[in-house]
Amino acid sequence: MRYIFILLLLLPLASMAQKFTVSGYVTDSSSGESLIGANVFVSEQKVGTATNNYGFFSIQLPEGKHKIQVSFIGFETFQKEISLNEDLNLNVALGFGSSVLNEIELTAERENKNVSSSEMSTVELDVDQVQELPAVFGEVDILKTIQLLPGVQSAGEGNAGFYVRGGGPDQNLILLDEAVVYNASHLLGFFSVFNADAIKNVNLIKGGMPAKYGGRLSSVLDISMRDGNYKKHQVKAGIGLISSRFTAEGPLLKEKSSYIVSGRRTYIDVLLSPFEEKIPDLEGNSYFFYDLNAKLNYRVSDKDRIFLSGYFGRDLFSFRSPDSDFAVSIPWGNATASLRWNHVISPRWFMNSTLVFSDYQFEFNAAQDDFELGLFSGIRDYNWKTDFSWHPNDKHQLNMGWNYTWHVFTPSNVTAKLGNTTINADNVIKYKAHEAAVYIQDDWKITDLLQANVGLRFSSFAQVGPFDRFVYNDRRELQDTVNYEKGEVIKFYSGLEPRLTLRYQIDEQNSIKAAYTRNFQYVHLASISAVSLPTDVWIPSSDRVEPQLGIQYAIGYFRNFLDNTYEASVEFYYKDLENLVEYREGEGPTASPVDNPDNPLVFGTGSSYGMELFFKKRIGKLNGWLGYTLSKTTRTFDEINEGKTFVAKYDRVHDFSITATYKLNKKITFGTVFVYATGNSITLPERRYFVEGDLVVDYGERNSYRMVPYHRLDLSMTLVPKPKSKFQSKWVFAVYNVYNRKNPYFIYFDSDGDIEEGTFKTSAKQVSLFPIIPSVTWNFTF
Repeated sequence: MRYIFILLLLLPLASMAQKFTVSGYVTDSSSGESLIGANVFVSEQKVGTATNNYGFFSIQLPEGKHKIQVSFIGFETFQKEISLNEDLNLNVALGFGSSVLNEIELTAERENKNVSSSEMSTVELDVDQVQELPAVFGEVDILKTIQLLPGVQSAGEGNAGFYVRGGGPDQNLILLDEAVVYNASHLLGFFSVFNADAIKNVNLIKGGMPAKYGGRLSSVLDISMRDGNYKKHQVKAGIGLISSRFTAEGPLLKEKSSYIVSGRRTYIDVLLSPFEEKIPDLEGNSYFFYDLNAKLNYRVSDKDRIFLSGYFGRDLFSFRSPDSDFAVSIPWGNATASLRWNHVISPRWFMNSTLVFSDYQFEFNAAQDDFELGLFSGIRDYNWKTDFSWHPNDKHQLNMGWNYTWHVFTPSNVTAKLGNTTINADNVIKYKAHEAAVYIQDDWKITDLLQANVGLRFSSFAQVGPFDRFVYNDRRELQDTVNYEKGEVIKFYSGLEPRLTLRYQIDEQNSIKAAYTRNFQYVHLASISAVSLPTDVWIPSSDRVEPQLGIQYAIGYFRNFLDNTYEASVEFYYKDLENLVEYREGEGPTASPVDNPDNPLVFGTGSSYGMELFFKKRIGKLNGWLGYTLSKTTRTFDEINEGKTFVAKYDRVHDFSITATYKLNKKITFGTVFVYATGNSITLPERRYFVEGDLVVDYGERNSYRMVPYHRLDLSMTLVPKPKSKFQSKWVFAVYNVYNRKNPYFIYFDSDGDIEEGTFKTSAKQVSLFPIIPSVTWNFTF
């Protein structure tokens, strides 16, 4: 198998022919920002390409005259006749359509990328459209919009967590300007950390993962921040029910350098503070979160660009009991920084090299009288990656590179203080590890009808000292302690990860695609809840925990209609998962200084298979998509559920969604979202009885009960008043859960009556989270 991949990857060297190269950048003429995924096409040659994440393209053409066309949805199409007798540098600035109402109808790209591209199971979100969809409390949320796509399930009512094709929340690689985001949620999961005002591009890959991505089994969510306006200074702001946003951007050196700074903060604590004097119970209780995105970039020359971007966000929850001296403080959050250098080595060679810092921390601090308790966990990464793109000819596009990460995990740490006595303050259990990978990939146009994307990735992971392994027996009694010195290799893992995607184009409107991917995942999220919470612990592969392995097969039929106005697809997938982690029944995270956080874990396997239907319209006044997923996801652990296979907690048999926006005229746009999904699977008690006066509860099989189906309808209207000079604004009115559906959030049991009188009974009660919620948001720009 490996020799076939090597042969395929070396074929470009034997097929190179003398051609000339047209290369350059595609930008927005009004702001100077690069456009990701803009289409570059030469119809008479039937040759095309798309700009990369930095707006760069390279295309090879024979000598002579050609008519080149550059398009991007919502922008005027650029057309130019060129005469080639040498390599040509062509930078293109696209402008918006002249008619605001009809710009999409008149100027949108009519290419058939859905059919012709070798990519499959990939969706790119339009951030502008996302901002016109209804949202809970009026908070626009990229992650909740992703949940409306087929193959993507939500983590629960109002939760921003997501599961892709049966994978867990830790199996999604979430990148913000190439920096890994380990916890992408605010407010215990109800909002994501991504401020839409600072986001330029959102790309979700559910299958057929390119070889440049690794370290996760299920999906890649690649998010790019905006560069900032190169031509003029601009301020954007928004005021909503629970938070406000502020964004400033502009040129530092006109046409050469720009900046953007975007912040968001909730003000629940500010709104409650005036009532603290009248309601003593509120004093000392608070919750808020905030985000800060910033980016600087500098065009050193036509060949060199430098980007510096960062994100910092925090949640802070505090509680103080009015009846005692008990107080709790729980802060958590992310920090990332990316320094990138783009270099055009030649018209056919492009390089991007990136230094990344990523940090996630969670704390729990409690105090009562003279006793204090502190819990801490986190993960910190230092990463260097370099990627090369090479366009040897019009048949091949090669990508290659490497990635190295130094991990420092602090899965759990506890400190305690009683009076002047401090306990375990210096005994912090840490895991340290090296993770590295190299890859090569070829997007190979074998014939006009057959195209292959062939990739091979080699990854490795080494846990190193200093480290102490606490060895326990089956009765959880400490038997031994093994000490490892600084830098000593404790455990080394490595493996090959082949990737293959094939596309057979039946004609201009129809194609069939198939994909195979094999991935290793060296980091794991140990969770005790049905949703991803900040208390969940990130644990690396170690001498006890093997890396997860995922193998996915997918096949699909893709069809465009009516001059590419409509896109449709049906995909089938099957996924095998190995070395999954769960806590042993009856156990959870440990913060003991004489125990390892991975000791309570057990290991198992999983599988997932399903069918996804997707129908999308993006041209005209009415835009949106319809998605449906039919799937099944199971897990098998020898030490859980008596070794019997059970459905995963995020298994959904049916998942259906409709998303649409309708532009009535220049001033009014309507939006709607409807979702229906099979209820979550949970574990419930089957019997309750008394033994010598003690209540005994017998639970049924793991996740054997289904809650009632989930469904709701949301509506919104965006109103754009007539602009006054440079001041522009828009109002977004929305209603979440229009018909006030009482969707289950969780179920609990309540007991009533007297045992001796024979009136004791237990009843199940459902808790619903969000009723009908109207909201209004005012956004303005000047």
